[in-house]
Amino acid sequence: MVVSIRLSDEEKQIATNYARKSGLALNEAMKRVFFEKIEDEYDIALADASLKEYEKNPKTYSLDELSKELDD
Repeated sequence: MVVSIRLSDEEKQIATNYARKSGLALNEAMKRVFFEKIEDEYDIALADASLKEYEKNPKTYSLDELSKELDD
């Protein structure tokens, strides 16, 4: 799959400098940043869902309690 994006001259310079600094080809640098952003947003969504679940039942366990429960 091929995707193209339009960049201003300033955006292109920033992207090119980032790629050069990272030792990557421009397309590889853009791909890496793209997927890192997706991963970050997924992690945030997962954390938000976990917080909501915790707020419904805020019971916590110590490490010892958890270890005992898992050993049974």
